[in-house]
Amino acid sequence: MLTLLGISFFAIGLLLSIALHELGHMAPAKKFGVKVPQYMVGFGPTLWSRIKGETEYGIKAIPLGGYIRMIGMFPPNPKGVQDREHLGRMGLMIESAREEVLAEIAPEDEPRTFYRLSVPKKLTVMFGGPFMNLVIATILFTISLSVIGRPAVTTTVSEVVACVPTSANPNGIASTSGTCEGGVSTPASEIGLAAGDKLLTVNGTEISTWEDLGTALSDQAGNIVDVTYLTSSGETVTKNVEVAALETPVFTEAGEPTGEVTTRGFLGISPSFELVQSPVSEVPGFMATVTTSSIAALMEFPARVFGLAGDLFTEAPRDPEGPVSVVGIGRISGQIASSEEVPTIYKAGDLVTLLASVNLFLFVFNMVPVLPLDGGHIAGALYEGARRQIARVRRKPLPGPVDTAKMLPVAYAMSLVLLAMSAIVILADIIKPIVF
Repeated sequence: MLTLLGISFFAIGLLLSIALHELGHMAPAKKFGVKVPQYMVGFGPTLWSRIKGETEYGIKAIPLGGYIRMIGMFPPNPKGVQDREHLGRMGLMIESAREEVLAEIAPEDEPRTFYRLSVPKKLTVMFGGPFMNLVIATILFTISLSVIGRPAVTTTVSEVVACVPTSANPNGIASTSGTCEGGVSTPASEIGLAAGDKLLTVNGTEISTWEDLGTALSDQAGNIVDVTYLTSSGETVTKNVEVAALETPVFTEAGEPTGEVTTRGFLGISPSFELVQSPVSEVPGFMATVTTSSIAALMEFPARVFGLAGDLFTEAPRDPEGPVSVVGIGRISGQIASSEEVPTIYKAGDLVTLLASVNLFLFVFNMVPVLPLDGGHIAGALYEGARRQIARVRRKPLPGPVDTAKMLPVAYAMSLVLLAMSAIVILADIIKPIVF
């Protein structure tokens, strides 16, 4: 039941994200007078549709995207009607697509075509979709960080170790009689620290993070220090105790043991994990970091998909950091929701973060300046604006709209590549899924 709930959360969230993305295109398009005959969420066969005004609104069977259909996406050929007998294969394809687009433009709708929009209006329409994904991601990350919070190590005690660990008793477990046979009691157990107590200061140094405690105790082995803590009942207690000495192995930055040991101060407590809310002011910095990571992941995406295709025919384990499709993300959502060991609020935070990450990736992905992606149309509009600015400076007649129809071969090729990569990742998520 919980698995289904997690999958449903992601599916509904994804559909809403797609719907709002397309709304980001449609709203400014209609505001600027462009005729929009269709608004669809999904691809393939239509499951439901309704005509309202001049627009058909509907849901299709395959929830892997969506689209709005605006009339006049391609301008008439600036060279006029072409002699089809002298056109090559690509030329015929371009002119056929152009004729199909222009055929649906009624004479009275000519002023309402997309290609007649000014450059700023074209940019607004085409950027509106990705911008909605960015807004959704920002809202969801804000909820995750500042409302729900992220799990973090705190200075609240979760467990007190009874004995100072030794080679004979590495876990510091007391005997059935409660004594530390062959060893000594930990400072924490001697001063009465218990689960739920919160450390405040060590020798007058404020302990606000777990790292602060490590720093305060690092060179105090064998010394007597004052420890102040707040009990679970609300009482502030200060006690002095001798810090135990614990020998620990030294590791390299890569995590390899050096064979050396170091001695550090040891109190004998384990920290607890709690949800810590970040101030809203930290969200922009966090967004910048994850956006940079998403761009890096997108640049590596083709190579990772190629590697994933090879792994499908081997016994090599699936890279948990590798690409994943909506099928895999849905499965992960189900795993998160069904985990019995994780508190519900933690699950909610993970699911919200997951959906936020998907929306951020959709923003970054759609900004790639290649048709049929939104970034391709944005690049075309910017090129059109640059041509017009150059013409103004040179005091020449303003050029007409950029003939984006000429980029259709690239758009078709890109669509085939994206379809192939999507199929590989979906297949991997079915036969060799990522399991957490």
